[in-house]
Amino acid sequence: MNPFKFSDDNKRYHTLNYYNKTHFGRKIYKAVVDAGFTCPNIDGSKGRGGCIFCDGGSGYFTTGCISVTEQLKRERERITAKNPDAEIVAYFQAHTNTYADIDTLRRAYKEAEAFGVSGISIATRGDCITPEIIALFSELSVPVTAELGLQSVHDSTAEVINRGHTYAEFLQGYELLRQAGIRTCVHIINGLPGETAEMMLETAEKLGRLRPDGVKIHLLHVIKGTKLAEMYENGIYTPLTKEEYIDITVRQLELLPPETVIERITGDGDKSKLLAPLWSMDKISVLGGIDKAQAERDSWQGKRFE
Repeated sequence: MNPFKFSDDNKRYHTLNYYNKTHFGRKIYKAVVDAGFTCPNIDGSKGRGGCIFCDGGSGYFTTGCISVTEQLKRERERITAKNPDAEIVAYFQAHTNTYADIDTLRRAYKEAEAFGVSGISIATRGDCITPEIIALFSELSVPVTAELGLQSVHDSTAEVINRGHTYAEFLQGYELLRQAGIRTCVHIINGLPGETAEMMLETAEKLGRLRPDGVKIHLLHVIKGTKLAEMYENGIYTPLTKEEYIDITVRQLELLPPETVIERITGDGDKSKLLAPLWSMDKISVLGGIDKAQAERDSWQGKRFE
């Protein structure tokens, strides 16, 4: 018998599929959008070059260079070809999607809203959340989720990866969102340079205490052309093994609140540019490995959450 209550199958963590099914009663897919924004650690405001793993601001799934409306139209066609009854959420994914003047942001968000989406997800950073941004979110008539890239609670790691903000700065933005009642999903990455399993677990433990609405757990991918790729090729960086990733992720899930939605539990690297770890291309094996490890250990999300 599955001991985890937020599940109607064998999953022992709170999947996005379960959340959508129980809250909306239907399939909802994210339609990825590149609105042409940049980042403060790319344009010189906080730094240059972006994070060491950055390859186009996570925008390789987007089309870019065309209007938000046209991108959403193409995404809807792609999604409904697989599931005709699916509804879509506009996912502003590439780079930092609150890093522009308010009028520019308003035009982009309102264009997505006018397309008839069921919601808007906005990928950004804690240091790019202001009261003005919060007010703009509140103008929208569809549900908004702010997706904050934290990656790690350790400032020493933030310096190594050229993150351009501290954990304290992340917390300031996070608290503004929570006080305003904006749904918030936080991203973390396993396998960052120099981090031990204990450090990754500390990230999950501290994040759990914040009780975010959602969490995305990513595996660090080494992508050609990035600073991380140089480190990997020079023997400075060694990726996690599949066994290490599964073990750490299962232990992290135990530290997160059971009601927090796990919106992602691994990641997708651009296969045409992926250098390592190559085992990550077999996503089904990773997901199955997590399920198997949880069952064998009698583990579930929130088991050690206090």
